Formats: sequence, C-alpha cells, structure tokens
Amino acid sequence: MQFITPSQDRWRGVAGDDGPIVTLTPSAHRLLSLEQWHAVRAHWPAGLPVGVAIANDVDVATLAEDLPRLALVALHFPKWTDGRAYSQAHLLRVRHRYAGQVRATGEVLVDMLPLLLRTGVDAVVLRADQSRAAAERALGFFAAYYQGDVRDPRPLFARPADEQGAAPRTRFVEEGASI
Repeated sequence: MQFITPSQDRWRGVAGDDGPIVTLTPSAHRLLSLEQWHAVRAHWPAGLPVGVAIANDVDVATLAEDLPRLALVALHFPKWTDGRAYSQAHLLRVRHRYAGQVRATGEVLVDMLPLLLRTGVDAVVLRADQSRAAAERALGFFAAYYQGDVRDPRPLFARPADEQGAAPRTRFVEEGASI
C-alpha cells in the first residue's frame, strides 16, 4: 500500500475556473474529473500519464474503454460509512482488469485499509487526523483471510497449504486497558 501525502503528490488536479475545459493543455500527471476527461480524451496524447477522479456513484463501466490510457483512477469516499468505492475498486481490478493505480481519497481511515487492499486499492490519501504508523500496523493485523480477494480469489481452504499463511494473530486486551 502506498501512502500519498497531498503536498508531495506529483498528480495535480485542474481547477474548473481555468477557462473552457477543451482548452486544457495536456501535461504529465494530470488528475482530471470524469467530465474533464471526457472533454479532452479525444486529443489527449497517447503515453502521457493521466488520471481520473470519480465520485462513488459513477458506474466504472463508463471508463472501460479508457482504462488502458489511464495511469490512475482516484476513488472518493465522501464518508467512511459509505462503501460504494470498495465495489468500484473491486470491479476495476476483477471485471475490467485495470492494472494502473487505484487510489482512495476523502474520508479514508486507518480501519479501512485492510479492506481497501483486499478490494484492489493500492494507494491512499489518509484523512488528515489519521496516523501513517497506525495505518501500517493495521495492514499487518491479519496474516490471512478466509475469503478470496482481488489478489487471490480462492478461499483459504482451496489454497495449497504452503500458500495459506500463518493463522491470524489475535490480540487480547485486559479489561479497562486502552488499545
């Protein structure tokens, strides 16, 4: 999992008040809205890295023919309780075989990281109050999962013994202690 710090991110969005979208000058590592992308995709140079940020209510099938041209798809979590972007990530990886970066943005909390990874997200922009150290620990809580995921769709029982991993670690906390 890659942790993105907004101030050090090489991907730059395009403000909507820069004039007509069709006059957008292509440059590397532009992160465009879906509407901006649709306006410029016909004349966007092949091989020039471009990304698209989509809302969590967008059908990712609308991007299917463009996915080979996109280096990044940024999925937005408007609230941590709204999980539609998990489904978008899964569909991008499994149904559309998207190989570029899938990034989670918005209200991304440490608790979400294991499921984000299992559904195909490989980069996150954590909410400002979240700790990267805690996020890295959260990714190591479980050595294996019973269900399949985007990396290996086989359930645990269908994997050879040498691929099953160690049993998940369980943490016991004394009553009244904080975690």
